[in-house]
Amino acid sequence: MSAAGPGGTGPGGAGSAGGDGGSGRAERRLELVASPHLKAPDSTPRIMWTVVVTLVPVVVAAAWNFGPSALLVIGFATLGAMVTERWLGPGGALRDGSAAITGLLLGLTLPAGLPVWMAFAGGAVGIGFGKLIFGGLGQNVFNPALLGRAFLQAAFPAAMTTWPLPTGAELPGGGVMAWSTLRGGTFALPLLGSRVDAVTGPTPLGLMKFESVGTEVSDLFMGTISGSIGETSALLILVGGAYLALKNYLNWRIPVSVFAAVAILSSAIHAVSPAAFPGAPFMLFSGGLMLGAIYMATDMVTSPVTNVGAWIYGAGIGALVVLIRFWGGLPEGVMYAILLMNALVPFINRATQPRVFGTGKVAEASP
Repeated sequence: MSAAGPGGTGPGGAGSAGGDGGSGRAERRLELVASPHLKAPDSTPRIMWTVVVTLVPVVVAAAWNFGPSALLVIGFATLGAMVTERWLGPGGALRDGSAAITGLLLGLTLPAGLPVWMAFAGGAVGIGFGKLIFGGLGQNVFNPALLGRAFLQAAFPAAMTTWPLPTGAELPGGGVMAWSTLRGGTFALPLLGSRVDAVTGPTPLGLMKFESVGTEVSDLFMGTISGSIGETSALLILVGGAYLALKNYLNWRIPVSVFAAVAILSSAIHAVSPAAFPGAPFMLFSGGLMLGAIYMATDMVTSPVTNVGAWIYGAGIGALVVLIRFWGGLPEGVMYAILLMNALVPFINRATQPRVFGTGKVAEASP
């Protein structure tokens, strides 16, 4: 509702014919505006920064597990994403928090010994080619953090598959890995080899795939293992995901369907050949499945908008993860599974579009 005329009077002025008889009260008229008429308290920046807050405990656990190198890799990946957003994106885009989330998630998927310039480049590619080239926030087809990681995987395969030992791990020459020790060539110059030799170890997925050696589920659950920075604590990731689901900031059907598909398919294959293929507990808590299913597959922009589509999308990711881990050339498959299903989201949305309320099926035209 708004005043109909200037000075708080009606169209004819105070005391005019058809007015309020000189009372000085403003006439009111009905104002029609476009929908929506109700504004929810949540906004894009609020949702994005809430996700960032839930990732803080995961980053702290990563820093505890891999020392200062983890913080440097995460920091430079985030810096690369935010600098690119600020330089190429629209004005004020940094305030919505999407670039910060991209950098944090990318950093958590990287090895702790990765040179920081590579992490920076991955963040820049993730935002530039994974988001801005499609038109910005809400227009991208693929998850920007995973697209940045895919670029690094293709450009620097050796660095991306070098896994430093966690804090407290036994060193080959005796002693244990100190927290303050930098992992690998953190400060290596761009496009030059590092002079620092990294003390590395195999990941649980690598041990299982190439040597058929399992890892204790308790170690996988707490994250005291070699691997990506984000393979730190399934417990903290699950707690953060549960909070976001309660706030309705993610569709809980997606991670549940991912976990269900992985558990069911891996259990069935394990039952057929238990010596060659691990069971559901190992498959669920190893690698980047927890981080990918809860924080990346649920990206609002690159996931289905329908609940039926969410079930299909999550089940597809889980099935692809199992197939790639068991029969692919690499021990991990979460990144490729999510990116492949991202490409199918438009088709899933179209196939699962609900019927418009109040309408029926269109009758076929009679011959």
